[in-house]
Amino acid sequence: MFHIVLFEPEIPPNTGNIIRLCANTGAILHLIKPLGFSPTDSKLKRAGLDYHDWAKVQLHENFSDFYQTTQPQRLFVCETGDHSQIYTEPHYQPGDTFLFGPETRGLSLEFLSQFQPDQLIRLPMLTPERSLNLSNCVAVVIFEAWRQLDFASASSSA
Repeated sequence: MFHIVLFEPEIPPNTGNIIRLCANTGAILHLIKPLGFSPTDSKLKRAGLDYHDWAKVQLHENFSDFYQTTQPQRLFVCETGDHSQIYTEPHYQPGDTFLFGPETRGLSLEFLSQFQPDQLIRLPMLTPERSLNLSNCVAVVIFEAWRQLDFASASSSA
């Protein structure tokens, strides 16, 4: 379905929530080191409930390792800059990859400079100098991408 990439995630409950999201949407989660927590952190486990066994999670040493191992066909980078397109504008495809930065600092301008403008997406906000919760952002983007694919493979139960 989709690939979700968390670049150096810092807050275990956010990652746990995203693990739960992956289990329920079929997305594969990629975690790029260094992590701001241990993979055995109790807050990570609690937020993910019993969904850890149903989610596909891969750990990567760095972004280069992720990129070489996964070789994403299309990569979208979610960031806060006004120069990027709103997340509803691209036409998503099965297998698309979505990259999200660390909660407290986001992705650096140097890191972002390696991507083309059409790869950059953002969620609109009223307060441009702040950001939304990471797990909320991931859910909004993944559900929009999945909606565009008519919720392929979804069951009818909620």
